[in-house]
Amino acid sequence: MARSPLWRSATGRKAQVLRMPHLVSEEEFVDGCTRCHQCLSSCETGVIVIGAGGFPELDFNKAECSFCGQCAKACGEALFRDSEHSPWPYRVALDDTCLTLQGIECRSCADACDMAAISFKPTIGISHPVLSTACNGCGACLPRCPSQSLSLQIPKESAHD
Repeated sequence: MARSPLWRSATGRKAQVLRMPHLVSEEEFVDGCTRCHQCLSSCETGVIVIGAGGFPELDFNKAECSFCGQCAKACGEALFRDSEHSPWPYRVALDDTCLTLQGIECRSCADACDMAAISFKPTIGISHPVLSTACNGCGACLPRCPSQSLSLQIPKESAHD
C-alpha cells in the first residue's frame, strides 16, 4: 500500500483533495475545468496528477509544488486567480504520531524543507519539531515523514480570511 499522508489520515479517513495553487473556488474549478490536462504537462515538478473524475490534483508523494505558475499559464480557462495573492492558505501541521514525540530521533521533515520552516530547538534529549510561519505549503516534507505525521491544513487564524 502506498503512503499517502494527504489522502488518508492515521485513522483512515479521506482527506481533502488539494488542487493547484492560485485556483478559484473548488466549485468554480470543477464546473470550468475541461480536463484537457495541459496543467499536467506544463508542471515543472510533476506534482499534478489525474485524480477522481479526471480532474487534476496534487500528489505530494511524487513531488512538491514550486509555485512556478506554469499550470495557470497552460490553462485555457479562467480558473486561476492573480498570482500576486498568496497561492493558498495551506501550511504544514504535525500530529501526535510524530516519531520525535514518541522519543525516537528523526529530522526527515526539516531535512526536506528548503524554506527552513521546520526546525528543531536544541534541548537535552530528543528535540521536537518547531513549525514556523515561513511554511508556504509546498509539500516537500510530506512524503519524507516516515510516520505520516504531517499534513497540509488551513491554520485556524487563516480559516476566516
